[in-house]
Amino acid sequence: MNKQPLTSRVQFPLLIFSAVFLVVIMPVLNAYGCISDFTLGNWGKYLCYGILAISIDLLWGYTGLLCLGQALFFTLGGYMMGMHLMRMIGGTGVPTFLSMVGRQEWPSFFMPFTSFPFAMLMVILVPGLLALVFGYLAFRSRIKGVYFSILTQALTYGAALLFFRNELLMGGNNGFTDFRMLLGYSLRDVSTKRGLYVVTAMLLVAVVAGCKWLTNSRFGLIQRAIRDSENRVLFSGYATANFKLFIFVISAIIASLAGALFVPQVGIINPSEMETGKSLEAVVWVALGGRGTIVGPIAGAISVNALKSWASSGSTADFWPLMLGGSFVLVVLFMPKGIMGIPGQIGDLIAKFSRKTASSDAPPPASADTSQEAEILSSTASPASDS
Repeated sequence: MNKQPLTSRVQFPLLIFSAVFLVVIMPVLNAYGCISDFTLGNWGKYLCYGILAISIDLLWGYTGLLCLGQALFFTLGGYMMGMHLMRMIGGTGVPTFLSMVGRQEWPSFFMPFTSFPFAMLMVILVPGLLALVFGYLAFRSRIKGVYFSILTQALTYGAALLFFRNELLMGGNNGFTDFRMLLGYSLRDVSTKRGLYVVTAMLLVAVVAGCKWLTNSRFGLIQRAIRDSENRVLFSGYATANFKLFIFVISAIIASLAGALFVPQVGIINPSEMETGKSLEAVVWVALGGRGTIVGPIAGAISVNALKSWASSGSTADFWPLMLGGSFVLVVLFMPKGIMGIPGQIGDLIAKFSRKTASSDAPPPASADTSQEAEILSSTASPASDS
């Protein structure tokens, strides 16, 4: 079991303060003009990425399953929400992506998405069922390790190629955009954007609390045991395939919910969000923040994407892939526990330096020759003192 870099006594107040800051303080500061609408919108996007990173950490950090297809579930949730938002545009015609392929009316599978509850149900069911079928076939076949990673990457790549096709009637290369209304509120209003941010922050807090409870329960112990030695868990009588399948479905639903909140805040969804590079980038967030910590992936996602926003706005935009790759190499070499492990590493260095200083200040032990000389001098000096 990994040693936590911060004690629970320190972690709990930090988590409470972070939750209050994200859910309450930041929207209030935005309402009073202390934080710009652009900054709050960026943070809403960062928090969605943080939820996505948690879903990867549940698989990779706690179960030992490196999934390279979480961007697929994230994008599927975004498409389900995007279909509802496209139906809310209104008007008598059809969107451009349909008229370009000669369609003069909405496809039948779009019609139920007029209902927001149905759209939210699909946000959960579509990625969940896909993860259930794929995971059942993979885990029952004892596929694990690098082979599981390759399969999830292949699934994501195949889905991206499918969604890029105009014949699918899902927007093709351009995807869905030009959203206007959500639950009767204009997406262009500042108050609506602030409300979406608050909902995203609340979902993040709920996901962190739920994952903390799950990983600290008996299920979490078995989960980490599977990560460390699956064969021992099998010999103990546990059906590891069922445990892995359950956590795979849960992580897919978490990623999908993040994608559903991402779309109305960003204003667009297209197949580029499910490309394999997106999943690889999300893995870097988890590694940088500290896998196996729940909170670490959030810190990694926020820091990497904030750095990306800064780098993309200037002359360093072309060097961003090098910066991202370099940060991953540095983490692997010098920070194996990520950002959350830095306090522990500093504490170890201080303890090591203190031990070295204490050993250098201690008097050197007397050698055997010095002891013998002291005995001879004492024996020869004793008669003189008697006389």
